Amino acid sequence: MKHFLAAIAMITTAAQAQEVTTFDLDNGMEVVVIEDHRAPVVVHMVWYKVGSADEPVGASGVAHFFEHLMFKQTDVLAAGEFSATVAANGGSDNAFTSYDYTAYFQRIAADRLDLMMQMESNRMTNLAVTADNIETERNVVLEERNQRTENNPGALAREQFNAALFQNHRYGVPVIGWKHEMEQLELEDAIAFYDLYYAPNNAILVVAGDVEPDAVRALAETYYGVIPAEPNLPERIRPQEPPQRAERRITYTDPRVSQPYLTRSYLAPERNSGAQEEAAALVYLAELLGGSPFTSDLGTALQFDSQIALYTSASYDGNTLDSGTFQVAVAPAADVTLSEAEAAMDQVISDFMANDIDPARIESIRTQLRASEIYALDDMQGLARRYGAALSQSLTVADIQAWPAILQSVTETDIKAAAAKVFNRDQAVTGWVVATPEDAR
Repeated sequence: MKHFLAAIAMITTAAQAQEVTTFDLDNGMEVVVIEDHRAPVVVHMVWYKVGSADEPVGASGVAHFFEHLMFKQTDVLAAGEFSATVAANGGSDNAFTSYDYTAYFQRIAADRLDLMMQMESNRMTNLAVTADNIETERNVVLEERNQRTENNPGALAREQFNAALFQNHRYGVPVIGWKHEMEQLELEDAIAFYDLYYAPNNAILVVAGDVEPDAVRALAETYYGVIPAEPNLPERIRPQEPPQRAERRITYTDPRVSQPYLTRSYLAPERNSGAQEEAAALVYLAELLGGSPFTSDLGTALQFDSQIALYTSASYDGNTLDSGTFQVAVAPAADVTLSEAEAAMDQVISDFMANDIDPARIESIRTQLRASEIYALDDMQGLARRYGAALSQSLTVADIQAWPAILQSVTETDIKAAAAKVFNRDQAVTGWVVATPEDAR
């Protein structure tokens, strides 16, 4: 009984910790304040609603490239001084680029929020990009690509599969950029990107932690509110996928591959504002098919019952502005060919569609998701990231707060309907990754 009451107390405390306030500055900047007064710490994040999928054609990688340049000098800060100042005040900082956004953050003592806003707002509009910076950071990001992609056969294979899955959308271009285009990025590319997209009316400020909304508003108006809006900010329109009428198959061969494996990626619905039910059903589908190897359909059938596979998985990524993806993967056992593994994988999917789902399994997933949502309330930086990413991808605060309840309402009928929509081989890429042509059988 004591453990039960302790769990209830923890849930209540966590739920009470999350108080969310939103408002807009006069220049169009969105502000989200997430109160959590249990520790004197704050997370300060600025999200720009521009990512690699918004880049000009022929300038792939410029969004991530510019993320690096933001740590160079401004009119008042020397190169590297931003991060050095954060560290000197006991905090940490970083940034990241995705298809749909670029974000910058600091985690620091709450009484240093004023300083963080002062510095972050300064580099929003007063970055001093120079030709020397361009040369240095271009070499840095090219080396990053060498380390993370060129030296990783799995990463190179994913690039090929993504490019085939997205025939027209910019999601088919890697976030880090194609190497031959990265090598051509110039000062003019960087300045044009900065001048157009790094503006308050294209940004979301998220502050989470031991703060009061009125105090955050006052600071935001002082530092960000004085920056003029960008009058020429373009409407966020991207090329969409045409009807896909044929399955694509790719065999990627690289002598560095130590374990052959296969993947299949399907186009899938994303989370849409006011209509997140399909996405929620696909979260369950991924868990049912390829979550834990001990309970999922692919794991139990291929890793344990038949021992055809060493590894299986299923995953869903619907946290995107445009089309999401649903992926299944299998790494076959030593004496199993990829053809045999793929046939077994397809049989599991076919059986899933033909049979009823055990209600106990749905309830188990429901319980796991409920617990993860409760634990998430204790992750201040995770909460800030959840709001920033979702708002950057055209969801609303109401959508974010409704998501846990929508997850809890998913039924077997919802899961089967979503699966029937996704499992269309004409909207899929099947990829084999092998070390030699002889392995591709």
